[in-house]
Amino acid sequence: MTTPNVAPIPELYVSYDSAAKLKLEAAELFSIDLTPRQLCDLELLMNGGFYPLKGFLSEADYNGVVKDMRLADGTLWPMPITLDVSEELAGKVEPGQDVALRDQEGVILAIMSVSDKWEPNKALEAEKVFGADDLAHPAVNYLHNTAGKIYLGGPITGIQQPIHYDFRARRDTPNELRAYFRKMGWRKIVAFQTRNPLHRAHQELTFRAAKDAQANLLIHPVVGMTKAGDIDHFTRVRCYEAVLDKYPAATTHMSLLNLAMRMAGPREAVWHGIIRRNHGCTHMIVGRDHAGPGKNSAGEDFYGPYDAQELFRTYQDEIGCEMVDFKHMVYVQERAQYEPADEIEEGVTVLNISGTELRRRLMEGLEIPEWFSFPEVVNELRKTKPPRAQQGFTVFLTGLSGSGKSTIANALMVKLMEMGGRPTTLLDGDVVRKHLSSELGFSKEHRDINIRRIGYVASEITKNGGIAICAPIAPYTATRRSVREMIEAYGAFVEVHVATPLEECEKRDRKGLYKLAREGKIKEFTGISDPYEEPAKPELRIDTQGTDVDFCAQQVILKLEQMGLIGSER
Repeated sequence: MTTPNVAPIPELYVSYDSAAKLKLEAAELFSIDLTPRQLCDLELLMNGGFYPLKGFLSEADYNGVVKDMRLADGTLWPMPITLDVSEELAGKVEPGQDVALRDQEGVILAIMSVSDKWEPNKALEAEKVFGADDLAHPAVNYLHNTAGKIYLGGPITGIQQPIHYDFRARRDTPNELRAYFRKMGWRKIVAFQTRNPLHRAHQELTFRAAKDAQANLLIHPVVGMTKAGDIDHFTRVRCYEAVLDKYPAATTHMSLLNLAMRMAGPREAVWHGIIRRNHGCTHMIVGRDHAGPGKNSAGEDFYGPYDAQELFRTYQDEIGCEMVDFKHMVYVQERAQYEPADEIEEGVTVLNISGTELRRRLMEGLEIPEWFSFPEVVNELRKTKPPRAQQGFTVFLTGLSGSGKSTIANALMVKLMEMGGRPTTLLDGDVVRKHLSSELGFSKEHRDINIRRIGYVASEITKNGGIAICAPIAPYTATRRSVREMIEAYGAFVEVHVATPLEECEKRDRKGLYKLAREGKIKEFTGISDPYEEPAKPELRIDTQGTDVDFCAQQVILKLEQMGLIGSER
């Protein structure tokens, strides 16, 4: 008899023939091109990963989820799955209308029957779902600074899956996994959720968890959107594949989950549990500070270390997936093995390497001991993360017009070129406007687009091992943060606030711009009629008053040396 966890689960796809017919009809429909996050959500809606959802949430379902983690019909669901769009796009769509949902190449994936359109209270959503309306939380920052202002809700008719060219043999829908478990005769399955590489402690932990539950193990890493700064999923999957043969044969399976994480701690843990249940798992390992985003604006953790476990335990029966406590594993030197930290007697030597220490060793090219990680994993990490002095990086100078950014940037470029070792490119604000952004004006929207273009080019230079030096005004915190995240996916981002006071910048006024702004002849001029939001924690702050350019550029060089970005390795 088939147990419920491996029986087929409902999907939102229509038959092949119906899909072919709908593709033709959809040519006449209004289209929405989905963002990467929306594509992740749509895939899991269509394949049953988000069962029992039948589409993007209606306003009533959204309100219930935000308020008390329940859909309008009372079903447990902790995370708002919403289709956010701009006001301009929302103006072209009305409830009762069908719209075609397409990927970024324009391929049609689904048709959505729009039932609801509303403007959400995003501050309330942040407070209830993420615990605080604090921009230090990546999902709250996304909510306020990236997501569209209007939400659309309505059921989905699935036409085809999003296309993935990477690791295709490792990507399973919930029904494909359930069929695999049926075929293998697996009935109890422990899921291990991860967005980090697996080291020896993780291998020991997962092996013990499966053994204690007398269950098989599903390593189910997230390869959709995780946290800015996380190791890219290509490297992580290669690391996972390198350790698969360390598990007993025929007891373990690995499958990739194309989920856009929200880093929502306790709510995210409950959400992950429901998703794993839909994929046929009976148990899930929930760790300390599960899916925590790090520190809040006050420098404290967003969530308590065991908040996620407590919330999961509260709803465990409704989730339909049993929690397995994450045991903190440490290496006992005398016995040359990993053991749970809470079972170790006094007097033994415990060895441990923190995530920060691991990153430092990778950055500086130092040894990583075999007791900590598998050589195969370390090799993969070293390919992606060579020592810092061999990586690309971006120096991003920001400050008022006339503060001296461009002059310092030019001097810095010459000094770095004199050192040699890596190609160096200067992306000056005026030069970029001439060659990349000549069609843009100086409205807030256009200035944002210009800075993001600079960030994109700098991220490509950084990714390919070069040095990018940028010197735009970049007055807005949210835009600078977005550029930082873009670049830190590939290398270091060094923000230099050229903090020359407004009065000094006006005195210099080489181009006569301040004079025109004071006369009202230039609208939206930074520092006069438009704000400059000072960086709160730049890597370096420089005031150019009374100091020469050479000294300022030297301060940046010393900071780069201190950060290990330039040094003797070259």
